[in-house]
Amino acid sequence: MDDTTQSTPDRHQDATEAFVAHRNLLFTVAYEMLGSAADAEDVLQETWLRWAGVDLATVRDQRAYLVRITTRQSLDRLRALGRRKESYVGPWLPEPLLTAPDVAADVELADSVSMAMLLVLETLVPIERAVFVLREVFDLGYEEIAEAVDKSPAAVRQLAYRARSHVAARRPRGVVSAAETRSALEAFQRAVETGELQSLLDILAPDVVFLGDGGGVAQAALTPIVGADAVGGVLAAGLANLVARSPQLAHVNGYPALILRLDGDIDTVLAVRIDEGIITGLYSVRNPQKLSRLQHETTLRR
Repeated sequence: MDDTTQSTPDRHQDATEAFVAHRNLLFTVAYEMLGSAADAEDVLQETWLRWAGVDLATVRDQRAYLVRITTRQSLDRLRALGRRKESYVGPWLPEPLLTAPDVAADVELADSVSMAMLLVLETLVPIERAVFVLREVFDLGYEEIAEAVDKSPAAVRQLAYRARSHVAARRPRGVVSAAETRSALEAFQRAVETGELQSLLDILAPDVVFLGDGGGVAQAALTPIVGADAVGGVLAAGLANLVARSPQLAHVNGYPALILRLDGDIDTVLAVRIDEGIITGLYSVRNPQKLSRLQHETTLRR
């Protein structure tokens, strides 16, 4: 056998090592594009199947090649996911992830995977979301993104400009610190523990929006609840249930959030959106299919 020719087992091992080395990055790309860890894992399976069939001798940049496969698979999945969301029961919220403190330490990464930002990304069309994620989060060049999304670099620049403008108009105003988020959630905890809601109501924006995701499986509001009075009424009505679930602070999607347990099992994740020091969004994820990854930390990488 020619010394320059690798055996099939060697090629498979090299492909496996490259995939494993970049897996956390690829998962993060897919998750930021989809907002669903389950779908991101499916994308990685498809990425591996395609990568395993590639002649690595023809690949100049393995990371870029893998990101390209992942992006294309995510775009296909995102379009299918859009059709599923049309028949989803009630509001759809991203699948929450228990994240390590190092995600919170990377301010840009934490912001990009926050529940608030993922909901903003939901308002982009799929191709704009892909371009925004690759450019703004992973800092890929326009030519590299063009190859990943099968567009010209000029078209990618236009897509990036539109996506940035769209996101800028909808993202939280000002830089939101983990300390601000934790403070708001601690006010929520105190309200639950004491039964006194006023400290929490004081930091609700007049136009605060409450979204509950039960997926038709767990009890949740089927439409958004808007306004401090309406949201305060919902919280007051549910206070007894909240007490029974003893909310605990945890790092979820890069920011503090509350995890509520019932009989030892995770029942709800509650995240908040903060704008200029007040709560403008409350996000309650109760669909049990979206709570399965909260038993262990998920590693995210840029």
